[in-house]
Amino acid sequence: MRATILNRIVLVVAIVTVSLVGVGIRTNAQDQPQDKTQQDANKQKDEEKQQKQDNNKQKNKNKQQTQQQQQDKNKEHQAQQQQDKTKEQQAQPQRAQQQQQDKNREHQAQQQQQQDRNKQQQQQVQQQQDQIKLQQQRNQQQQQQERARQEQITAQQKQDRPPGWDKGNKTGWGGSNVPPAQQEQNRQAQQRAQQKKWQQDQDWFQRVQQQRQQDQNLQQARISQERQQQLIREQQQRLTQYRQYLDQRQSVWQQQTEELQRQKRMAQYRYQQQYLTYMREQNNRLRNERYDYNNDPYYYTDWNYRYYRDGRYYETNQYGANMLREAVNYGYEQGFQAGRADQQDRWRSNYQSSYAYQDANYGYGGYYVPQGEYNYYFREGFRRGYEDGYDNRYNYGSYSNGKYSILSTILGSIFNMQSLR
Repeated sequence: MRATILNRIVLVVAIVTVSLVGVGIRTNAQDQPQDKTQQDANKQKDEEKQQKQDNNKQKNKNKQQTQQQQQDKNKEHQAQQQQDKTKEQQAQPQRAQQQQQDKNREHQAQQQQQQDRNKQQQQQVQQQQDQIKLQQQRNQQQQQQERARQEQITAQQKQDRPPGWDKGNKTGWGGSNVPPAQQEQNRQAQQRAQQKKWQQDQDWFQRVQQQRQQDQNLQQARISQERQQQLIREQQQRLTQYRQYLDQRQSVWQQQTEELQRQKRMAQYRYQQQYLTYMREQNNRLRNERYDYNNDPYYYTDWNYRYYRDGRYYETNQYGANMLREAVNYGYEQGFQAGRADQQDRWRSNYQSSYAYQDANYGYGGYYVPQGEYNYYFREGFRRGYEDGYDNRYNYGSYSNGKYSILSTILGSIFNMQSLR
């Protein structure tokens, strides 16, 4: 009985055991493929991770190589810069020395050219001064001869007169101290002297006319339209400034007139009134005129003259040159009248105190040349004319046909014009 029960128990246990073993086998059989798939997946992940690591290592390596190359390039560039800087520093003194030598040679050449020009100018001035001195000596000799002749005539007359002849008035002599026949001789001598002077003036005038004709016959090289318009703009601006200047001088004119009246310098007062009347008329003409710049040859004619003043050369054309020549002649004319007026007033000689000298715009219409240039040459003529007028002589100029003119030799010494053609 017990044996049967035990056998049954053993059988049941065996059956259960076998069942459990079977279940385990089936479970293991099912788990094995899943483990393998997981292993493959893990292996792939590990490989990918390793690949990423390798890629990162390669990138880092490449980056390091790039940085190293950049550093090498920077070092090479710095070394090249340092080398270039060293070369530049070494070459700079030599270059500066060479530049200084070039400047010195250029400066020496300019100095030599300036010296040559100055030497030429001095020679011309010296020649003109010699001509002036020669002319003055001739004038003085003529004056001395004339005085000597007059003295000889007077002495001869006194010798021929009986004792007591000089006392009392002489009937029929017209209030003169010489007889009528001698008066006629003196008059004829004065006429001959005036005729000789007139002939000299005519010769000078003819030379001036010939020079002007030569100037007009010079080939007129037309300038560009752009340059012409530039000259016109400069002229319009200069004319506006000159008109403003004339307006501002009105009060000065009045002060000068009152001063002359206070000093009772009537001859100078009359002269200045003539001067101011002309200036007012000139101002009115400037304000009323309508100027055609495009048809004026000055504004399309190229520079063909140059002149030397105050250490440098200036250029102009024949129209500007003629204007400056007229400035000298106008200056001499006005200076002569001003000097004669001071002499008549028995006033001390002082050409710089004259209003005409200070103004120096007589005859200037604002065209062709700057106002300062015209003023300079007007004053040069004025100073010489004043000396002649005050001393009642003609060392620097002449008088003919109611007009005062400066001598051509004096004009050449003041205004040394050279042709560029």
